[in-house]
Amino acid sequence: MLAWLVCLLPALAFAQTDVALTPGIARVALAPQLGHYHDQEDADTLAMVWRRVDDARMAPLPGGAEAFGFQRGTFWFHARVVNRDPHEPRWMLVQEYPLSDEVDLHVRYADGRVRHFAGGDHRPFAARSVRYRHPNFSFELPLGAPVDLLVRVRSQSSMQVPLQLYTPKAFTEVSRDAQLAIGVYYGIMLALFVYNLVLWLWLRDASYFWYLCHVSAFGLVLFTLNGLGFEYLWPGAPWMADHMVPISICLALVAMLQFSRTFLELPRRWPPGNVLLLALMLFFVLFGIASIWLPVRISTPVASRAVLAGVIGIVIATIVVLRRGYAPASLLLLAWSVFLLGTAAFTLLAFGLLPKNFVTEYGVQIGSALEMLLLSVALGHRYAALRQENLRITAEANLRLERKVAQRTQEVRSALLRLEDAHARLRDSSRRDGLTGLYNRTWFHEAFRDLVQQARQTGAPLAVLMIDLDHFKSINDRHGHLAGDDCLRWAARCIGRILRPHDALLARFGGEEFVAALPGCDLADAGAVAEAIRRALGEDACTSGETRIRVTASLGVHVLDPRTDAGVDEALGGADGALYAAKANGRDCVELSSSR
Repeated sequence: MLAWLVCLLPALAFAQTDVALTPGIARVALAPQLGHYHDQEDADTLAMVWRRVDDARMAPLPGGAEAFGFQRGTFWFHARVVNRDPHEPRWMLVQEYPLSDEVDLHVRYADGRVRHFAGGDHRPFAARSVRYRHPNFSFELPLGAPVDLLVRVRSQSSMQVPLQLYTPKAFTEVSRDAQLAIGVYYGIMLALFVYNLVLWLWLRDASYFWYLCHVSAFGLVLFTLNGLGFEYLWPGAPWMADHMVPISICLALVAMLQFSRTFLELPRRWPPGNVLLLALMLFFVLFGIASIWLPVRISTPVASRAVLAGVIGIVIATIVVLRRGYAPASLLLLAWSVFLLGTAAFTLLAFGLLPKNFVTEYGVQIGSALEMLLLSVALGHRYAALRQENLRITAEANLRLERKVAQRTQEVRSALLRLEDAHARLRDSSRRDGLTGLYNRTWFHEAFRDLVQQARQTGAPLAVLMIDLDHFKSINDRHGHLAGDDCLRWAARCIGRILRPHDALLARFGGEEFVAALPGCDLADAGAVAEAIRRALGEDACTSGETRIRVTASLGVHVLDPRTDAGVDEALGGADGALYAAKANGRDCVELSSSR
């Protein structure tokens, strides 16, 4: 009799109060005012449960916890709400756990009307009030009248019932933020997948391949656990919604174990550990196949517990290999330790041993994201170590190769010839202006000295032309620098076409200036060539995209007298002075230098 009273005391002490929805409240957690009843035999009818509600025989949540672990039977939850906000007639009840099989909401109004809503992943996804991964129900709450909310939950997966009331606006904001967080997580996963896919295609290292399998399989696990699989992949397949949880877990563990075997080189470094991980892989393969037929209430708890066993096996193997001097295993140990903590938090939540909060609810995501990042770093570290080993082997091979130099002389000579050819191409590339393809200013100075020397030896005149595109800054300002670049390339081609018959040396002097040397041309001939250049530029227009841009130029001409000692600087100075005279005379003209 005393024991019966002790059991009854919590229910008698639970004075269930109404949930008041006052103005300014947009979100309410129902757990503090929530009464519950566990029908272990699944025998009570709806009318029987309503009588239990009316007789105040609902019990409080044990310890305020919203997670009950894996339980048989049906759970009923009751709350009475009173809407005192005249601006919010419609509210939403959301069960913030996506894997419940059947979730039924019965709304009883003060006038006796009862509305029924159905959800859960054993019902069509389209039956939800809002297309969202968590079961949700939208209904009216009349102002000031008490309304009873009775929720029935039946599920073979973990019994977690975090019930929240939202205004439509608050629910939209929360769901948006949640989807953003999930999107960031999967964005990280996708970035890691693509990055390591490229590395695998480039390096063909088996470790990268199994890492990709691990990322893909574990992404499927979380896609399923988050309810996104039911939302996007199999919205009309309740069987998939149930069984993909243990199946995807087994796939992820097989890939995880195989990646660890390959990364740690267990067959060579620790054969007993290799056997251990192979045995675990065999278990997960067989259990994954058995999960197709096993009830979810059996397969899901076993798979959840086995995750811890698999990760612990990997950690043990990693520690042994690390103690044997394999440095890359240190990062692997850190990665699996972080993942183990996150998985342990999520698993203990599923069994109702930890309260539901951000860390426990998203422990797998947090742990796996850090684990994937660390594994990617570990792969890079391992590749660097292998590269150093390869360099060492290469160095040893080079020493042996030196003994065969006499036999490979012809190959070395051929390689030297190719190197000289490449060097010549590189030297020519260094002489060129990257934009126009003309010679640059430095090379012009060197080549012009040779022309001056030849002119003194032959006694022939040597003309110098300085060419400046008019108002080029305004072209850049009006049409943009890309259009300015098009004008420079166009002008270079136009000038080169006029100078080609004269065997001239043409270079880009800097900015919008060009310089040309014409061997054997006196002042009159050089002036005629300059005038031909001016007309060619002025009579046509540069086409940049769909824009035609008119480009003119001012030109200064100077002829070097080979009988004098004038050098490069004097010749360029004379042409530059004539150019400034052309600019002073209104531009778009040719001026001849008066000094010889």
